[in-house]
Amino acid sequence: MLAKHSIQYQRYQVLLAGLFSQVLCMGVARFAYTPLLPLMQQQTFMTEADGGWLAAFNYAGYMLGAVLVSTIHSVQLKDTLYRIGLVLAVLSTAGMALADSFWLWAVLRFVSGVSTTSGMLLASGLILHWLINHGQRGELGIHFAGVGVGILVAALAVELMLHFAMGWQVQWWGFSVLALVLLVPAWRWLPRPDKPLPGVSAHPDQAVMPPTRTFMVLMLGAYFCAGYGYVVSATFIVAIVEHEPLLAGAGNWTFALVGLAAAPAVILWDFIARRIGYLAALMAAMLLQVVGIVLPAVTANLGIVLLSAVLYGGTFLGCVSLVLTMAGKLYPHSPALLMGRMTLAYGAAQIIAPALTGMIAETSGRYDMGLWFAGGFVLLGTILLAWLRHIDQTAQQLDAAAVAG
Repeated sequence: MLAKHSIQYQRYQVLLAGLFSQVLCMGVARFAYTPLLPLMQQQTFMTEADGGWLAAFNYAGYMLGAVLVSTIHSVQLKDTLYRIGLVLAVLSTAGMALADSFWLWAVLRFVSGVSTTSGMLLASGLILHWLINHGQRGELGIHFAGVGVGILVAALAVELMLHFAMGWQVQWWGFSVLALVLLVPAWRWLPRPDKPLPGVSAHPDQAVMPPTRTFMVLMLGAYFCAGYGYVVSATFIVAIVEHEPLLAGAGNWTFALVGLAAAPAVILWDFIARRIGYLAALMAAMLLQVVGIVLPAVTANLGIVLLSAVLYGGTFLGCVSLVLTMAGKLYPHSPALLMGRMTLAYGAAQIIAPALTGMIAETSGRYDMGLWFAGGFVLLGTILLAWLRHIDQTAQQLDAAAVAG
């Protein structure tokens, strides 16, 4: 009985280590930039285009890290890289306070992007490894809720520091202290692995349901479109809200609402997928995301903008989790075979979109056109998914498996 309670206690510690790693790597190292962007534009030489390019460097770092991680099979090496990533998250955050140059910021945002793979990808695999080895259910809802919690923490921290009239550099120092605090449980509560993952071999695993070429082409196209829509709001939502005179001061609260809506999103969309299938759930999430993205371009009404934040926050993480689940169904022993390709598509969009949106905003003086572009891309992705669901047998098998499971 005592042993059972001990395992349950350690299970929660491991899951909370994952949550804290997400808050550190995603909430602080990656997303603190979003609520701080308007302040940096006010107090430094940074333009709208500069803000977009720095975001592009960040997402380029994440894409490189994700692709490299997808090629690693040694769980011991993954654990080492996970801990290096946690340290990089702290250092790249502190570096933003020390630097006062676009190119230094660009390097730091790139390093920050690489570090986010620790929370999003490496921690996921290490937690699953521990859960499986200790006879626990392989559920990551608490872990992925850390993304939403991280966004919420970043938004509230900036709002608190603005209340005390802290400048942009002091705020980055504040986030550095927070990062150090988060590093402790993220590092200590995740035990080091003692043996390789079960079922992993030197030879590639055969897929249970090998995806057809049609499935891969349309799915990659749809995921590219989803990545484009996700990153525009993720990068500029605070700046977009603060740009409107009637909404000035509401930007951080809007971003906090995004995090609050994102925290339970994975569990919610998993539940929906079990009822209607993966592709149908992914289509529903993307359609709602279209509405959430374009609403701020339609009206400056605060209530509508807050609704936009809820729709966006409640869908973007759901899209990622549904695709991760599909990868696991298609390649149960080695989902990285599919996720490596998916990450390239999603990551390419995340590099292109913020740079393009920033340049459009600098030229036009507004973010509206960038939002319409982003919404249009996500709508196109939904159409590609509808086409995929209509013609491809793999998609039908996935939907049947979700409903049956």
